[in-house]
Amino acid sequence: MEAGEATTEGVHVDRNAPVERLDLGGGAWVDVARRWLAGADALFEALRSGVAWQTNQLFRYDHWVQERRLGTMWRPGQPLPHPGLAEAHRHLQHRYGVRVDGFGLIHYRDGRDGQAFHRDTDMRWLDDTIIAVLSLGARRPWLLRPRAHRYDHSEGRGATHDLAPGPGDLLVMGGRCQADWEHSVPYRPGEAMGPRISVQWRHAAQRGRPFVGGSYRAPLTYRRDRR
Repeated sequence: MEAGEATTEGVHVDRNAPVERLDLGGGAWVDVARRWLAGADALFEALRSGVAWQTNQLFRYDHWVQERRLGTMWRPGQPLPHPGLAEAHRHLQHRYGVRVDGFGLIHYRDGRDGQAFHRDTDMRWLDDTIIAVLSLGARRPWLLRPRAHRYDHSEGRGATHDLAPGPGDLLVMGGRCQADWEHSVPYRPGEAMGPRISVQWRHAAQRGRPFVGGSYRAPLTYRRDRR
């Protein structure tokens, strides 16, 4: 990965940042490293103004809906969104012993943007995954709940943990976290909330049984019953 001649603006991994593991049971866990990335504010401003953010549409039941957030992807062979992400990319692969071909970026502009509880089922193989999430910008709720609570309609929707990452914090979901748990960045339309950017690296070991079902982005098709 070439970082080019651009300055990193002091953006670098703090290798002394403590990493605490939250054991969720059943082989699911989350590593939490506060202030894992130094220079997080500079990286946030550079990405916010320098990335060509795009809107996505999802097919829900019988129509398309626009996601309430912005996003983009980086893959090898493309210019890096910021040279400071080169070290983060290498470090995560080395620490967790995985190869990741690229990373995604999501921009939550304010409290009206968010993401409901979900699992990353489009990875297909969910029994042994690594999903690293680097948070930049405003601190926001970041909720976890067991899948057993997915029909909970209380105010917290069954959330048992709020990891609330701040600028430069790293969360890494691992093991069976995608198989047995759901995560969410809840909508807060009535609250004054600053913009947040997250960078995500994902890897799935092809162990266990693959998830059966379409990607969460795939359209659903209905046919008339001709009986």
